[in-house]
Amino acid sequence: MSKSIDPRERAKSHADIQHVNFYAEALKASEQFREDYKGRLNVVKSSQMPLERSPDGLIKHIINERMGTKECCLDMYQQFIPPGKATGKHRHLSEEVFYVIEGKGFDLHWDVRFDCNHEMEFSWDEEPKRFEWSQGDFVYIPPYCTHQHFNADPNSEARIVVINSRIVKAMGFDWFEQIENAEGY
Repeated sequence: MSKSIDPRERAKSHADIQHVNFYAEALKASEQFREDYKGRLNVVKSSQMPLERSPDGLIKHIINERMGTKECCLDMYQQFIPPGKATGKHRHLSEEVFYVIEGKGFDLHWDVRFDCNHEMEFSWDEEPKRFEWSQGDFVYIPPYCTHQHFNADPNSEARIVVINSRIVKAMGFDWFEQIENAEGY
């Protein structure tokens, strides 16, 4: 049995209010994106991967949203950790993974706890968990976990390839904080 719609509700739905072109503009933006996408990089040569001395240390961007690649979901960079030193300490709402190209070291992870009453409230463990890693290892870092990478070798540089998803950022969760800078920044 179908319930009849109150004519007053229908009138409110059609009330003369601000008119916009959001839908039509989204169609145009999508068309422009698809056209621009054709010209984006499929292959990124090593010489096109810029170096950055960042608050987290020295990194070489492999894929970054500002590099004009066809990859639209991931950011990747190679991180160089000097002998016996550490990266900065940071956290972000996306998961992070890294692969150890060379070296050995460890990570410290401060796990996050949260409560969601009227607002999300976060706190982090006082004591970190320690995870040892070496060449060929893959390491997972959970969302919003405060973390830092350490090179345990006092004589040789460690190199890791770090991968983050930018999808949560696009969803409105661009929560990225540098807690401590890497030495020398």
